[in-house]
Amino acid sequence: MNENFEDRDEVEATVRRFEQMVALNEPVFFDLADFENIIDHYTTTTQYEKALQACEAGIAQYPFSTELLIDRSQVLAMKGEYAAASSQIEDVALLDPDNPDVAVTRGIIATQKGEFAEAIAFFHQAAERAQDRDDIFFNLGLAYQSWQKFKSAAKYYKQSLRLNPDNDVAVQELLYCLEVSERLEKNLDFFRRFTDEDPYSAVAWYNLGQAYYRAGKLDEAISAFEYAILIDGKFYEAHGFLASVYVTQERYRAAISEFELSHPEGEPSPEALCNIGECHEKLAEWDLARRFYQRAIDLDPEMDEAWFGIGIVMNVQEKYFEAIHFFRKAVSLYEESVEYWLALAAAEYQIGNIVSSIEAYEKAVEVAPDNKDAWLNWSIILYEQGNFDGAIDLMRNAVEIQPMEAELHYRLCAYLLAGGRYREAYECLENALVLDFDKHRLLFDYFPELESQKALARLIDQYRK
Repeated sequence: MNENFEDRDEVEATVRRFEQMVALNEPVFFDLADFENIIDHYTTTTQYEKALQACEAGIAQYPFSTELLIDRSQVLAMKGEYAAASSQIEDVALLDPDNPDVAVTRGIIATQKGEFAEAIAFFHQAAERAQDRDDIFFNLGLAYQSWQKFKSAAKYYKQSLRLNPDNDVAVQELLYCLEVSERLEKNLDFFRRFTDEDPYSAVAWYNLGQAYYRAGKLDEAISAFEYAILIDGKFYEAHGFLASVYVTQERYRAAISEFELSHPEGEPSPEALCNIGECHEKLAEWDLARRFYQRAIDLDPEMDEAWFGIGIVMNVQEKYFEAIHFFRKAVSLYEESVEYWLALAAAEYQIGNIVSSIEAYEKAVEVAPDNKDAWLNWSIILYEQGNFDGAIDLMRNAVEIQPMEAELHYRLCAYLLAGGRYREAYECLENALVLDFDKHRLLFDYFPELESQKALARLIDQYRK
């Protein structure tokens, strides 16, 4: 494992040197192997523009390197430039037709284009030409996964991991496929086997810990991560995962200690600082929470979670104007979060910005139409404004999108009653009672005065089991 970290540190140092030379417009000279590592680093972290830049710099220095030409083709495919990728790989095929990487690259292009059967045929062709290459099995897994064939995908990810247990991306994808196909529990033995075969492998214990964590076996996950850390004290990712398990168990103090060890000393990552901030937030230590969120933002101004975190802290302290500032920044960085829009809407409402609040609720239901709280909270504003018809129309929309959500039917019924539309209200109540009788109490929670309505009580009694 230590070797692994040394390798990684070396690669990161090379990447930093490359970026420095590019920034200063200096001529870039590296070994062929260094270029391969730089490109690999960028593709693994999905920075395709930078990967392409590294390919171009490498090819300028080594114009006859088939490896770099193949890399360039693969990066173009990942960027969605299929025609350029295909043309590049066909040029390489003319020079070196039996190179298994030609077939691999054709497979990657086909996977990206959604031509999965074709992709799989190419990868099998590559596997015949190059024995025991974990990356080929990994790509087979990826093609099957993209095709939504999770069982087959899992089979090839396993083959890939048998050859290279250090491929963390393969571990993540395998766990995902097993979860989606509800076969994680049955496959824990696969991960245990690695620790049986090599009890001193920190990676094996770390992977087992992740499997336990995803399977909800938290105590076993803790033990596995602790073993990984015992073998390799500088295994930062294991500390980070152990912290996440503690968060799940609401053991926030223990989580903070582990997050503090999840990076080299004196080099905290924005993620670690943000996570520590969140733990302090859960412990209601508002000033500390804010301080850590702010430190995360100082390191990475684009970190939406940290902006949102400060918003939450301000909100709890009823500093709504400040909260709104931070929530707005969070949604500007990540517009797809219904949680952010709901928080912004509620804070705007607190200071009487009704129009802005409604606009935020509109965005929330656009982003997540199946979030019932967004519909319910938005409708309350319309109802409180005396706009009964608006509240009714909104709830009808919500019910259409989520017909099985009893709470929406009860709320619609309440608004219909408030608007004096009794016949429609009783029809709606019947639907709600059939869906979930016990939730009829909600009706009286919304409008206590309804308890005295005899017709309503009679209707409810008819559905009492």
